[in-house]
Amino acid sequence: MLNPSGTTSGRSRGALTVKAGPAWRVSAAVGACLALLTTLLVTFGAGTASAHGAVSDPPARHYGCYLRWPNGPSPQMAAEDPLCHKAWQADPSAMYNWNGLLRDGVGGNHQAAVPDGQLCSGGMTFNGRYAAFDEPGNWKAADRPNRFTLNLNDTSSHGADYIRVYATKQGFDPKTRKPRWADLELVGQTGRIPTGTRTPVEVDAPGRTGHHLLFTVWQAGHADQTYYFCSDVNFTDGGGPTTTTTPTGTTTPTSTTTTPTEIPSRGCSATFRTTSQWSGGFQAEVRVTAGPTAITGWTITWSFTNGERINSIWGATTTTSGTSVSARNAAYNGSLAAGASGTLGFVASGTAGTPALTCTAS
Repeated sequence: MLNPSGTTSGRSRGALTVKAGPAWRVSAAVGACLALLTTLLVTFGAGTASAHGAVSDPPARHYGCYLRWPNGPSPQMAAEDPLCHKAWQADPSAMYNWNGLLRDGVGGNHQAAVPDGQLCSGGMTFNGRYAAFDEPGNWKAADRPNRFTLNLNDTSSHGADYIRVYATKQGFDPKTRKPRWADLELVGQTGRIPTGTRTPVEVDAPGRTGHHLLFTVWQAGHADQTYYFCSDVNFTDGGGPTTTTTPTGTTTPTSTTTTPTEIPSRGCSATFRTTSQWSGGFQAEVRVTAGPTAITGWTITWSFTNGERINSIWGATTTTSGTSVSARNAAYNGSLAAGASGTLGFVASGTAGTPALTCTAS
């Protein structure tokens, strides 16, 4: 084994030997080895955190735990998010590697690779690293209409051969049951997608209300590598605006929706919703809906009132001036048929308010 100077140490070349001597020398040598090991762990840990990706909106179970509790378990977490707390205790690396829930060489045979009851752990991939996320229970669920845009955070720009989104059938209860393939129906899919950091998938899941599970299969485009994600959603039946609610805790997902701003002459309306919230920040979605005629582009403007600041955004490009924000559609979601909808999302620091939106179409 090489020592830190690059040469072999002691009589044996197979192990690092610390020669007998004063205790302080032995302690110093052990301390140096531990420091080197810590550096390697931090380096490799940081490397995994910058690769791959996950469903970010609505967040996959493991990613949601990481997002709400980036500093790890705490008494507050145990009280407010007990299932995430149990998952952290079971295997912290499942959250530190929130973007590593994958299998190699599946060859498209997903049901063989991921058996019933093991969908959320990717068939117990990585020796069961993500097993806690298979467990049924009252997982935090994001409010969604029956038609919405799911966003996949493709951090390493792998692209996709395809993405398929399934939803549990009406009557399935994720609080008491682990999902089986027979419990799922396909509600959204894409063809081949070029590389890009944000990948939207249009989801249409009619006839569902209440707590459901979304199961996303992401077949990466760079290799035979497949990712599997479970996201909890609360379908609000019909896709209309939900009742405005006041967040009850710093980590409880909320649904805060403004009254749609209808401007018939300009042909679009917009709603704002807080999809998740934590101490010091939140994630939000803006839904744009075309009026009675098709549109080719849109711009949403609003003003923050609580000192909020956007940290990252997808589905639009923004310009800001003080508290005023102007968000213009991305290339893929500007054209909307009459009555059709598209979304943008963002993560911001501060406390979420309920801004009034103005939608202008072209």
